[in-house]
Amino acid sequence: MIINGENLSIEDVVRVAIKGEKVELSDESIEKVEHSRKYVENIIGRGEIVYGVTTGFGKFCNVVISPEDVRKLQINLIRSHSVGVGDYFPEEVVRAMMLLRINALAKGYSGIRLSTLITLIEMLNKGVTPLVPCQGSLGASGDLVPLAHMALVMMGEGEAVFKGEILPGGKALERAGIKPVVLEAKEGLALINGTQAMSAVGSLALACAVNLSKVADICGALSFEALNGIIDALDERIQEVRPHPGQASCARNLRKLLHGSEFVTRQGQLKVQDAYALRCIPQVHGAVKDAIWHVKKVLEIEINSATDNPLIFPEEERVISGGNFHGEPVAINMDYLSIAVSELANISERRIERLVNPHLNEGLPAFLTEKGGLNSGLMISQYTAAALVSENKTLSFPASVDSIPSSANQEDHVSMGTIAARKALKIVENTTNVLAIELLCAAQALDFRMEKNRSLKLGKGTDVVYKAVRDIVPKIVEDRVLSVDVKKLTNIIKSGELVKKVEEVIGELE
Repeated sequence: MIINGENLSIEDVVRVAIKGEKVELSDESIEKVEHSRKYVENIIGRGEIVYGVTTGFGKFCNVVISPEDVRKLQINLIRSHSVGVGDYFPEEVVRAMMLLRINALAKGYSGIRLSTLITLIEMLNKGVTPLVPCQGSLGASGDLVPLAHMALVMMGEGEAVFKGEILPGGKALERAGIKPVVLEAKEGLALINGTQAMSAVGSLALACAVNLSKVADICGALSFEALNGIIDALDERIQEVRPHPGQASCARNLRKLLHGSEFVTRQGQLKVQDAYALRCIPQVHGAVKDAIWHVKKVLEIEINSATDNPLIFPEEERVISGGNFHGEPVAINMDYLSIAVSELANISERRIERLVNPHLNEGLPAFLTEKGGLNSGLMISQYTAAALVSENKTLSFPASVDSIPSSANQEDHVSMGTIAARKALKIVENTTNVLAIELLCAAQALDFRMEKNRSLKLGKGTDVVYKAVRDIVPKIVEDRVLSVDVKKLTNIIKSGELVKKVEEVIGELE
């Protein structure tokens, strides 16, 4: 993949961070990086006072650093800022972080040496992944703490994973055949001043959310059949008079999935109206789709931006201090994504409740078991879904509305964007499990429907879904450990395999 700082997509991030695609700089980026670095060296040669190059950091911005201490300044910066705590980010998140930092530096506004940037590229390509604690970033002045842990390994310090083994940073570099970097002026700041941790977590959370949006339509369609849903609610004319793009897309998905189904009903055939959890799927899922599309647009601007400080403009011979490191655009949109994905889980849990509740499930056995009492069936699966939904609600409280001043009030408003991104990723994980439980319940409900009338056919898409579920999870005849079933269904969701199977038959879902 050619990196030029301009056109990285969320899909590209997935290809590199998860699938291991290698990267290299474009010729134009090489030229820009070298040009920017030459200007920084000229500044140092002239003895100019420039923030982070010949001064301290944060509240120490007015402390001038002597020429002989400029290199020591950068090393001290990385060591002092490596103060993260908590669990380590997953390897794919750190790889995404490295890619995004490479892309930002490739724009040529950071003043880093080409050789230093190439070291980071080599680490990514050869699989040297720094161990980066997930807690410690305020999301303004950039993701200083996590990015410092990344840069620490570049210096041959800290710890990293290489070929599945946790090693001291220097040893990991040695085994990969990479020389550690001795940081020069401006380079430490160039490596850690930016929004790449929150954007990395956010990009991977978003990629999962895109998949979940399609899976939610798939689950909703299967439940729609299991509960003899009224197909009229999905009529194209209803969507046209309230033309939100996501709503129209969801309704189209459902119509494609349910095409030819003999389990759905018409208005007045069995009932006049469905409950909202069925009837309003296009409106709810559609609003989530619109939110996801908006977040994607914002994130793709962010991951192709220069977000450090100060920024170098060699053509104009200017070094300008600003605030592009502030994570507010990411923070607000990660909170937005959290709310949106939580709603997929909320309405899914309501469909689960209708499927297992004998007062609501249109004549199906209580808790979808034949010998209720002796067997509890899927009773407790709804408990788990409810617990996950409740957890999502607490996680959806926005991180971006909080701010705690830092650096002696020099940095007096911060975004908490990395916290927002981490919460969004957890909500995605919880929602995946809720949707897996809905698949489990809907397939079980359809077993009873089909046993009662074997001549009826499932929809063109839902038939694929039902078979995919039953290929890995058999019908529940007697009580068994259901967490195993949920995990299997979660895996087929997360891998994208379920969506792929459906799209092979009915075409692309939106």
